[in-house]
Amino acid sequence: MYTIGIDLGGTNIVSAVVNDEYEIIATSKTKTNSPRSAEEIFDDIAKVTLEAIEKAGLTINDIESVGLGTPGTVNGEGVIEFANNLVFNNVPAKQMLIDRLGIEKVYIENDANCAALGEAYAGVGNGAKDFVAVTLGTGVGSGVIVGGKIVNGVNYAGGECGHMVIVVDGEQCTCGRKGCWEAYASATALINQTKAAMEENPDSVMHKIAAEEGKVSGRTAFDAMRKGDIAGIKVVDQYIKYVACGLINIINALQPEIICVGGGICNEGETLMKPLRKYIEAERYSIYSKIQTKVVKAQLGNDAGVIGAAILNKVKD
Repeated sequence: MYTIGIDLGGTNIVSAVVNDEYEIIATSKTKTNSPRSAEEIFDDIAKVTLEAIEKAGLTINDIESVGLGTPGTVNGEGVIEFANNLVFNNVPAKQMLIDRLGIEKVYIENDANCAALGEAYAGVGNGAKDFVAVTLGTGVGSGVIVGGKIVNGVNYAGGECGHMVIVVDGEQCTCGRKGCWEAYASATALINQTKAAMEENPDSVMHKIAAEEGKVSGRTAFDAMRKGDIAGIKVVDQYIKYVACGLINIINALQPEIICVGGGICNEGETLMKPLRKYIEAERYSIYSKIQTKVVKAQLGNDAGVIGAAILNKVKD
């Protein structure tokens, strides 16, 4: 049998048919075009799902279950209680998919949790039962798996590691708190740190790099560092320290088998991962333990979410 994984994002809706080996057989996607009504969006979700099934040469009867990953908070009844970027409040997502597809086995979960599940089962996790996935993007997303199960918490909003404070009374975070890890370790934060360093260092090569790219990006400081630019080196080193601080906190609190780090910044590869591991090795609480948490680069990229959504039936039943 096959399962369906759906990634509902602020920009795109992607639906994929996934087999028992966690391989994507066929996909279909469309623009989310948010904000608009949940009814319109779920009509499009059903449409791309049926298109993906048809592309795979299957029928709806070949589908065992459907999983949907969505931004926001999802409760145990499959209701999206709140998703600010989709303007969703108490949307009965599970029932809406059942009504549109005629499949009873439907699972709804936060998108970061789905990405963690995908990496844990089909990516770098190799089936690890205690696993954390962190994504360095516009914000800092995270999903926590303990004992093979997603950690949702009493209110289904658990696992939000991006909103642990690493600097008391620090930078303002979009969540309302100050000093959150997200405010220092996200790609958005890196861009802001780069811009601040450029203002303080008018002779930095970062100005030339940004002009050539047409903007300041998450790569600007890294590219400058590779050219030996002192300001760029300082930005990168400080940023990596911020990322490491949050990862060490997670390790000290949970001691997972594996933490995987994803997001566009991870395209830097070992330029990012090697110094990250050095900071972690120096500061983790379990410094003398024989077994240590492995810190690795995410493997599945944009496919992690849909694969994780497709295998929600394995952890929800």
